[in-house]
Amino acid sequence: MLPERQTLLSQDIGSCQNRAELMDSWSRAAREYDLDYVTLATAPTAQDRLVGPLVRETTLPVEYCREFDRQEFLKHCPTVPHITRSIMHNSWTIGPDGTSPTFDCPTEFAALMRKFRMISGVLFSVYSVDGSRFVVRYDGDRGPLALAEINELSMLSIQAFDVFDRMRRTASNTNVLSARELEVVRWTAQGKTSLEIGQILSLSDHTVNAYMTNAIRKLDCVNRTQLVAKAIRLKIIS
Repeated sequence: MLPERQTLLSQDIGSCQNRAELMDSWSRAAREYDLDYVTLATAPTAQDRLVGPLVRETTLPVEYCREFDRQEFLKHCPTVPHITRSIMHNSWTIGPDGTSPTFDCPTEFAALMRKFRMISGVLFSVYSVDGSRFVVRYDGDRGPLALAEINELSMLSIQAFDVFDRMRRTASNTNVLSARELEVVRWTAQGKTSLEIGQILSLSDHTVNAYMTNAIRKLDCVNRTQLVAKAIRLKIIS
């Protein structure tokens, strides 16, 4: 990629005002490298079984994510052991012809990736200012990435994550929960289930779960337990 092109992509990412704009800009940058999907997630560990709760932002198809977690492919993903032992980037290709030359995974896993044209990709580790580790992953229907492309993507990933992290911390510090979301979190902290909260607030459990999901996303958490702990720590609830 020409240096001026990379500069323009960097400026585009740096000008984003919210997470939706950031993902649009990030996706455009990825497509300059013929990569179709961008995913930002909390770094998985060997104990994690599902990728859904870890994902912060992604352009992956919902159908892919649903099938990936249904079959619990995360425990078979070759990138997870790499993440646990190294902070270096990890690139791979599964090959379009039925082979998986650099991605050692079950046949069904590789078939799912080919179905969604995820032939090659690369993953980078990034760190928040609070020390939390995240991963940025790119996938697309193309040949293996050249080292120069990987280096350029690494720099863009660091910048995009820095923008994301500032937005994440700002949202956390301004207590952006709505009144209804706050009620749901408070009752959850008291040990109530979604069904019980629904009865208390005259809502369906489906609606309660929707408020819960929004609160989890806004405070950048992965589950209810973390949500309650963070809400208490930030003094959103007591």
